Amino acid sequence: MPDRGARATARHELGGIDEAALDAARHADRLLAAAREVGLTRWTAFLEPIPDHLRDDPLPALRATALRARAAYGPKDSIRESLPDELTLPLLESIDGLLRLIARRQHHGG
Repeated sequence: MPDRGARATARHELGGIDEAALDAARHADRLLAAAREVGLTRWTAFLEPIPDHLRDDPLPALRATALRARAAYGPKDSIRESLPDELTLPLLESIDGLLRLIARRQHHGG
């Protein structure tokens, strides 16, 4: 039986992480809209779930979502080959920042 006194930290209680995730979601929304506009069905399908997950995932799932978004920037297959840097780089930078914040929290026992 789970301990009723223990609870997971709510996202809104993780100010910096929540803010970074919401910022990344906004960039993912822009990238998704651009992929749809130019008819990149593969990238559209890949990106579609990411913004909502960045907005709503609890902390344990948020890292997995961020890593999934980061996978769009692979060395052999990158979204940067299909869309301009002014759209792709802000998401990349925001995801990397989010992953750093999550790692810092995990390192400090949070």
